[in-house]
Amino acid sequence: MKNKIRVAPSILAADILRFGDEIRALDAAGADEIHVDIMDGCFVPNITFGVSAVRMFRTCTNLPLDVHLMIVRPERYIGAFAEAGADTITVHVEATDHLHKVVQEIKKNGRKAGVSLNPATSLSVLDYLLPDVDLVLLMSVNPGFGGQSFLPLTLKKIRDLRAAAPGIDIEVDGGIAETEAAQCAKAGANVFVAGTYIFGGDYAERIKKLREVAERTAAAPGSDG
Repeated sequence: MKNKIRVAPSILAADILRFGDEIRALDAAGADEIHVDIMDGCFVPNITFGVSAVRMFRTCTNLPLDVHLMIVRPERYIGAFAEAGADTITVHVEATDHLHKVVQEIKKNGRKAGVSLNPATSLSVLDYLLPDVDLVLLMSVNPGFGGQSFLPLTLKKIRDLRAAAPGIDIEVDGGIAETEAAQCAKAGANVFVAGTYIFGGDYAERIKKLREVAERTAAAPGSDG
């Protein structure tokens, strides 16, 4: 059985003056979840949201909040983001020396645990961790800013990861539009983070297009998913 296709708009690309309205609009447009990028200006050069923002976003929707921590030593904030309303908490393998401990802390707080890899990071770092995580987020751009172009090297990582972990959620983030969603779905990804693409047009139409192209490609004979 194939993993369910989900579309997760990235709120980072929304109108900063209208976050509440934007989240409600995404909810009405058929988003499966809301992706929230937390950046600290250290692990990545940009600075975005914190715990208080997640708490505010939680009041605007019942959709799952997919909280992606692009911060150093994420173990300091797992409890705070869980309490604020995160449903999934994803940490970078490059950002902590104690990845297994952090994953266990996420689960202890009753949240789904995700781990994220930068483009140049090998899947081998997950050899002893895959049974403990719910989701692997593969960055398809170098993290820090929206609007970058998709890196094709991501496709082999998706294929290899899907072969190693058939039941896990594989999420891709960076440069995702219709063509990229189709390629990633064929390789085996099932969760698609999109910011610039979705916010650049009619939300409902673009969410629907991403989901349909991913579902169609994933279901096609000979797909790798």
